[in-house]
Amino acid sequence: SPIFLGISGVLGSILQSFKRFFVYSIAPIFYNLGIIIGALFFSRFVGVYGLALGVVFGALLHMAIQIPSVMSLGYRYRWVFDLKNKGLQKILKMMVPRTLGLIISQINFFVVTIIGSTLAAGSITIFNLANNIQSFPLSLFGVTYAIAVFPTLSELANDKKRFVSTFSLVTRQILFLIIPSTALLIVLRAQVVRAILGSGRFDWEDTVLTLQAVTFFAISLFAQALILVLARAFYAQKDSKTPLYTGAIAAIFNIVAAISLGKIFGVVGLCLAFSLSSILNFILLFLVLHYRLGKLDGEKIVFSTGKILVATFMLAIVAQAVKYPIEKILGTTTFFGIATQATVASIFGLAVYILICWLLNSEELSLFIQAVKKKLLKNPELPKEIIEQEKITT
Repeated sequence: SPIFLGISGVLGSILQSFKRFFVYSIAPIFYNLGIIIGALFFSRFVGVYGLALGVVFGALLHMAIQIPSVMSLGYRYRWVFDLKNKGLQKILKMMVPRTLGLIISQINFFVVTIIGSTLAAGSITIFNLANNIQSFPLSLFGVTYAIAVFPTLSELANDKKRFVSTFSLVTRQILFLIIPSTALLIVLRAQVVRAILGSGRFDWEDTVLTLQAVTFFAISLFAQALILVLARAFYAQKDSKTPLYTGAIAAIFNIVAAISLGKIFGVVGLCLAFSLSSILNFILLFLVLHYRLGKLDGEKIVFSTGKILVATFMLAIVAQAVKYPIEKILGTTTFFGIATQATVASIFGLAVYILICWLLNSEELSLFIQAVKKKLLKNPELPKEIIEQEKITT
């Protein structure tokens, strides 16, 4: 399966560079489909080995679904073995720091796991579960925007003005989406954790520890999301060393903080250490990029963030106020009651968020709505800045 997924990764990178994101985005669905087929059908004939075959089959589908789109772009396979190829040399040069960065990240989590194993029983499980929950909005808004904007940043690497403008636009759009998501996750953390995990032997004490862990993870969601864009801003400039250095500093800080805070707060201390190290990494990357480019449209980012924070504050108040009456009506002992409470509170909170952003004349809301309209109505008469936004968000 690593062979198929490795080839698929190359094919996916080709599609991304041509801004073809749809097929790339559905490839994981086919990967999971292969695993399901292995579990349901292959296992009937070869037992547990059927699960392994399902993974291989899923990896094959992950690769195969992308081949037609790559071929339509003009790709044709041919055997070439040229170690002096300039493109290959550039990739190898940039790959080493990137690989080291991934190794440092894995060592970081490995050490945190060791630290977690010295704490109360179940600490590692709670840490991982909380991390998985906070990863959903991160993947939805941070990862998708970072992947989508990378080709554009690469194209504009030598055009400083448009590079900064695009970076600023994507940063503001991510904050427009990730900050209210963070507020909802914190306000509705108990409902989210209980809806997802609150069954079986997962008791109330486990729920409390997990929702506390989710809270401390969530406070750095903005930093985690923007780190993904900042790193790609450096990659677009053919610099993979800076993210390695800042990541190493943040990892060392995380380990030291995890040891100290873990002794005081337990597993929640590990989550707090992770968040603080993420914020540190974000600050370092932002300062270096600011120093290199001279400016990053900081005033506009700060001004827009102020509007977003005001609207998010009202979102949190409304969501908090709405969930209590529903709790009295439906209770908190059933999945339906908890899910309804979270859903209705989210709807009212988001409605107020959009309203306040509209009253404050938020540019990010306007761009987001018009980009959606263009996608749904296929309106060719939208302004130039909306077209540029569409290129990023597609």
